[in-house]
Amino acid sequence: MEPACAVLEISPSAYYAAKKREENPSARDARDEELKKEIMRVWKGKGRRLYGARKVWRELCRDGVEVARCTAGRLMGELGIAGAAARKKRPRTTVPAAPGQERPSDLLERDFTAPAPNRRWVADITYVETAAGFVYASFILDLHSRMIAGWQVADTLRAELALDALEMAIWSRGDRIDGQLVHHSDRGVQDGFNPLYRAARRDQCRPVSRPERQLL
Repeated sequence: MEPACAVLEISPSAYYAAKKREENPSARDARDEELKKEIMRVWKGKGRRLYGARKVWRELCRDGVEVARCTAGRLMGELGIAGAAARKKRPRTTVPAAPGQERPSDLLERDFTAPAPNRRWVADITYVETAAGFVYASFILDLHSRMIAGWQVADTLRAELALDALEMAIWSRGDRIDGQLVHHSDRGVQDGFNPLYRAARRDQCRPVSRPERQLL
């Protein structure tokens, strides 16, 4: 046993102590095993696999099982069970604009190819879940190279988000842009915002607003 303990980098005394605890569990360990059976009974029965620690604890108390709420939560964690949780509300990235608002026509006609760089750009806004919450990402994709020409990230969905991404794309491509560039986006209020249209005109690219969303 000593050579095996040396390979595992544990002392023989620690191994024998763990072996002894397994053969002769403490009163707490024995109590935990009993409580686990009761917890599973409630969670699968009345709880219908939906109860969380608080409801399981209350149900155990009604049944006369003495257990602390924190203990019920700890043992449920060891069992790998939990209550049903509400799904996180996913943010909207496309908000339809008011009816009758003027929009450029769809010049691409659903042809998402380009004969050369900086001829056709497509724009979209998506969201990314982070530890601090959702953030919104706007990006401009060159249909010829399929490379991101410009992007921007923000914690709020605002019209300037799409404009900032477009301005970054125009800045990065510089004098390689000519009057043949078409900028294509969906018809949400962010991508259809007037300053975005004016920026496209100012930099000699034709803005396009597509009639509905389409995945590339």
